[in-house]
Amino acid sequence: MSTPHRVHYENAIGRAVDDPLGFARLTYRPGARELAPFATLLGQVTRLLAWRGDGCLLVDQRLMEPFTPAEQEFVIGHWLPQAVADGGYRFGAVVLANNVFARLATRTVTTAVRNLPMVYQYFEQEEQAIAWLLEQKRGMSARHN
Repeated sequence: MSTPHRVHYENAIGRAVDDPLGFARLTYRPGARELAPFATLLGQVTRLLAWRGDGCLLVDQRLMEPFTPAEQEFVIGHWLPQAVADGGYRFGAVVLANNVFARLATRTVTTAVRNLPMVYQYFEQEEQAIAWLLEQKRGMSARHN
């Protein structure tokens, strides 16, 4: 699905955008990652989530390499708790990586943070991920009215 995106932050690791369909979007680039730019990108995603205020993030991992152990530790121990607390992160629609080992690494992370007040769903197709994320937003709106 091709829509114009308002880039919030971009580096060699990926891109965080304010998607005009109504959610934050994190798209990983292919290739190996260094931890500092990875942490910077995720920090910017937290800021984007806080600015948007709806807690909805589409994570496009299709081209992503597996998380390293250090990245897994950072995401589990630091970023996700902070994204929930400071960014209001509540709903993550993950477009699964083409790399099977990246898929396994993602499952390891999400299993480790089951206690956080957030919901992840996994999708093969971006269109399905978008539909699910927008349904979560509609549900939140209905509960607040």
